[in-house]
Amino acid sequence: MLRLLAMLLTVTVLAGGDHLLLGRLTLHDHAIRAVWTWRTSGAAEIWRAGFVPTEGLNKIPRDVRKRISRDEEFGFAVAGPLPATPHRAQIRWDDGSTLRVPVISARQALIALSPYEQEASAQDDRAYKLTAATFTTTRLRTLRGMATVPAWRMRFSNLPGPIVRVAVDRRTLGTVEDAIGDHLPADISGFEVLDQRTLQVTYEYGICSRRRPPTVHPRAEEWSDVVVLGVEVQEQHPRGGMCAGVGASGTGVVRLEKPLGDRVVLDARSRLPVCLHWEAPCAAVRQDTATPSR
Repeated sequence: MLRLLAMLLTVTVLAGGDHLLLGRLTLHDHAIRAVWTWRTSGAAEIWRAGFVPTEGLNKIPRDVRKRISRDEEFGFAVAGPLPATPHRAQIRWDDGSTLRVPVISARQALIALSPYEQEASAQDDRAYKLTAATFTTTRLRTLRGMATVPAWRMRFSNLPGPIVRVAVDRRTLGTVEDAIGDHLPADISGFEVLDQRTLQVTYEYGICSRRRPPTVHPRAEEWSDVVVLGVEVQEQHPRGGMCAGVGASGTGVVRLEKPLGDRVVLDARSRLPVCLHWEAPCAAVRQDTATPSR
């Protein structure tokens, strides 16, 4: 830990004072910052023992989703009395563990459905009108397995069925993203565990010219509790002028020095777990990597 702190201080000095120096940080520098943030921000505790959904928080029947996609300019509005909001509720995992959590109101659940920052007027004829809401539970995949979680079942006068929204107040409870704080865009968009020492990595990068694309290599930095993935890019800038940059993607294979096990996989630049970018595979990754290779 002391060694990691000393390395982090060195990186901080390099990045401080002149923001342009941040661009000179190596993959190793970014990895050090990622690990330090992960261990000290509270993100690791949330990941290990908190509420991390691995699927969407809305349960929308197919016919309702089809109607909403057809009338995509519609908003949502309250058109009836709403019940009081419980102060707290409980998440119960299938292994028997529980977590007391704060919950959002039915009105907040409605706003979370809307593409707009606030609900539309109830008099607006281009709105789905919420006429009733029931506080209930729903089943949800999380990083810790399947769980029964508090939810609002909302019924609308002009939709063919109800919409269920998970009622956990994640902003108050705390999320991995909030713990990490402001972060750069991720380089790593996904990975597949080929075996316990081999990962197939999908990454994003920018190019100045398709005629002279950069050489890109995915790399891994390893710690006892964390594997950090990133890319090393050898730029081939055109002579003179500015580089606007064009997005590109690629895949590559990374070999680990030790079996992946149950170590979390972070993106070096964003400092976030890689599977948060593609949600549902988080649970699959954790299950697959929990068993060491023979």
